[in-house]
Amino acid sequence: MKKKVHYTKRSVVQPKDTLSTGTFGVYWFVGHFLEHTDDLRAIPLIEVKWSVYHAGEKKPLWGFSRTATTLCMLIKGKITIWFPMTECILSHEGDYVNWPAGIPHRWMITEEALVLTIRWPSAAEDYCEQV
Repeated sequence: MKKKVHYTKRSVVQPKDTLSTGTFGVYWFVGHFLEHTDDLRAIPLIEVKWSVYHAGEKKPLWGFSRTATTLCMLIKGKITIWFPMTECILSHEGDYVNWPAGIPHRWMITEEALVLTIRWPSAAEDYCEQV
């Protein structure tokens, strides 16, 4: 049986949780939402996002996943993430925070940042924003 290998330098998929931020550099490259369902990356188990943010960008609305657990890891830069009961400042390479489904969050980029986000499972219409 021949195994498939996927290689790409950048595969852009329409961002699904940047509606209120205007962020441009968001690339979802693993998850249920990919067009080709026979692609190894088009799976419902997990989704992976690489994000490039500029200082001053923010997510003003509270957002949450209905079923997915989220892991957010800082590659470089500085980001503040707010939850209803706490504030997390990711400021060193490798800093991360993870949270379960149903927990609202919002964020602000305080220094140009690269962020890796992983959510599991990857489910259609799972992410919501609220005022």
